[in-house]
Amino acid sequence: MLTYLRQLWHSEELRKRILVTLGLLFVYRLVAHITIPGADPFALKQFLDSREGGGVMGVFAALTGGALDNFSVVLLGLSPYINASIIVQLCTVIFPKLESISKEGVQGQQTLNRYTRWLSLPLTFLQSYGFLVLLGRGGINLIDTNFPGVLLPMLYVTAGSIFLMWLGELITEKGIGNGTSLIIFAGIVSGMPAAVSSMFIAGQGKMAAFYLFCIVSVAMLVAVVLFTDAHRLIPITYANQGAGRGVQANIPIRLNQAGMIPIIFAISLITLPAIFAQFLQTAPRFAGVVRFITTYLNPQNPSIPYIFGYFLLVIGFTYFYVSVTFKPDELADTIQKRGGFIPGIRPGRATAEILAKVSSRMNLWGGMFLGIVAIIPLIFTKYSTLSSQDLLISGSGLIIIVGVVMELIRQVNAQLLAHDYEKLV
Repeated sequence: MLTYLRQLWHSEELRKRILVTLGLLFVYRLVAHITIPGADPFALKQFLDSREGGGVMGVFAALTGGALDNFSVVLLGLSPYINASIIVQLCTVIFPKLESISKEGVQGQQTLNRYTRWLSLPLTFLQSYGFLVLLGRGGINLIDTNFPGVLLPMLYVTAGSIFLMWLGELITEKGIGNGTSLIIFAGIVSGMPAAVSSMFIAGQGKMAAFYLFCIVSVAMLVAVVLFTDAHRLIPITYANQGAGRGVQANIPIRLNQAGMIPIIFAISLITLPAIFAQFLQTAPRFAGVVRFITTYLNPQNPSIPYIFGYFLLVIGFTYFYVSVTFKPDELADTIQKRGGFIPGIRPGRATAEILAKVSSRMNLWGGMFLGIVAIIPLIFTKYSTLSSQDLLISGSGLIIIVGVVMELIRQVNAQLLAHDYEKLV
C-alpha cells in the first residue's frame, strides 16, 4: 500500500490531478453549507426529521450530502444535470439528427454535452420552483413561496446547481475521474459520519438493527463489487488475410449494462405519488387519495405493494434503458464489416439475434440484482426499528460508491502505467 501511494506521489501529473480533484471537492463541501439567504434551516431540519418530510425528502437528501439539510444553494445537487443528460441520451434514439451527431466522435459528444448544459438551465429553474413550493406545502415557513417572492430563492438554487455542474466538468477536465460521479460520491460519503454519530448518541433500542444493517451492507458491498465487473464474453473470430485460423477476440456483455440509471428512474417514479400527496393534503376533496397514498405508497413507511412495485420498476427500467443504448443490429453489422463472426453463427441477422438474446438474459439477472440491492434498505425500514434517516447508506448510494471507486482505480492505474512507460522511453 505504501509503495502504491509513493508511486502516486512521484508521478507529477497524477499528483497534480489528485490535488486539484481534492481541492475542488473541498470547495463543493464548503458551498453545500451556504444557506439560502433569508431561510430558516432549523425549520427544515425539523420537517426532515418528521414522518411527513423524512420519506420523500430523504431520498433526495441522501444524494446531496447535507445540502438539503442545510437548505443550501446547491440543495438540488446535480439532479437537473443528470436528468438533462438522460433526456439528451434518450433523444439521440428518437431523433435521427441527434443520432447522427452522436456518431461524429469527440466533436459530436462535445455538441451533445453543450445541449445538455443548456437543457440543464430551464430544468434547474423549474425544479427549484417545484421543490421550494413542495417544502412550503409541508407546513414549514422557510421562505416566501408566493410569486414573485419565490423568484430570488429560485435564482439562488439555479445558480448553485449550475455552479455545481461547472465544478463537475472542471474536475473531469483538470482532475481525475468523472467529476459528476465524484461530487455525488462525496455527498453520499459526507453524510455517513452524521448518521453513525446520531445513532450512537440517540439510538437507544436501534443498535442491534443498526449493527445487522452494517453487516448486510458489507455483504452487499462485496456482492456489488463482483456484480459491477461481471460480464459474459462472446467469442469473435476475425478472418485472417493470410494463412492461419484467424484472429480470436471477445465482445464483453456486462451483467450490469445500465449502471444505476434504472434505480434513478424507479426512485423518480415511485416517489411521485408521495410528492403529489404533499400538494393535495390541503385539499379536503382529495383526502381519500392522500390517505391511500400515505398508507400504500409512503417511502417513510414502505408497504409490501410499494416494495414490490419498486422492485419491478427497477427491472423494467433496466430493460428499457438497455434497449435504448444497446444496438445488437449495429454491433452485428460492425462485426460483419470487419470480417468477423461468432463461431457457429452466420454473420448479420443471426448474429444480432444471438447478441440480443444474451443481452436480454443478462438484463434479467442484472435487473433482479439491482432490484434486490434497492429494496434491502426498504425492508430494514419496514421490519426493524430503523427509519430511513438511520440507514447508513441506500442501495443506490452503494452502487454509486462502488462504481465511482472502481472507475477511479482504473484511471489511476492507467495514469501510473503511462508514467512508467514515459520513464522507459
